[in-house]
Amino acid sequence: MARKTGSHANITGPLVRQAAVRLFARHGYAAVSMRRIAAEVGVQAGALYLYTPDKQTLLFDLMRAHLEDLLASWEAEPKPAGAFRRLETFCRFHIRYHLERPDHVFIAYMELRNLEPENFAAIEALRRRYERALEEILEEGQKAGLFRVPDLRLATMAIIAMLTGVNTWYQEGGRLSREAVTGIYWDMVRRAVAS
Repeated sequence: MARKTGSHANITGPLVRQAAVRLFARHGYAAVSMRRIAAEVGVQAGALYLYTPDKQTLLFDLMRAHLEDLLASWEAEPKPAGAFRRLETFCRFHIRYHLERPDHVFIAYMELRNLEPENFAAIEALRRRYERALEEILEEGQKAGLFRVPDLRLATMAIIAMLTGVNTWYQEGGRLSREAVTGIYWDMVRRAVAS
């Protein structure tokens, strides 16, 4: 099928992904058709297949891009010396990064159930790499006698769940600033792991 007059791959492709993110986050993957994404972008439904082979691939690509960006951003974050300072850096980074991308975060967690097994395994491997970054910090702190964590994996998952939970309730302009919320969350994490 020919591309719509005036459409350009480097413009339309990103518009397709942005529309999919908005629609999946608001209505859920299962409720959004390719036709609806096309209408949101202003192209014919058939034109979407110039940018993605199918809806499953589109969901997978969105989730993979989100997690790859998360990992790259964490790797680029300056890491201070010492487990306590690195844990604080992780907490602050996690909240900041996720609050800036609420729709991507929602999709990355809530739409896992809609991934086909092979895609699910690939996304889980990326998630595990990120989780391992926190687990290594906790492990280092435990070995240094700074942290007392009865189960490293459980503590890792609990901290990530708590930090990600900010996205479910935080509203810009509310009672607490982002910085205040981040500081309070860091204090709760610090107290939870301190020996």
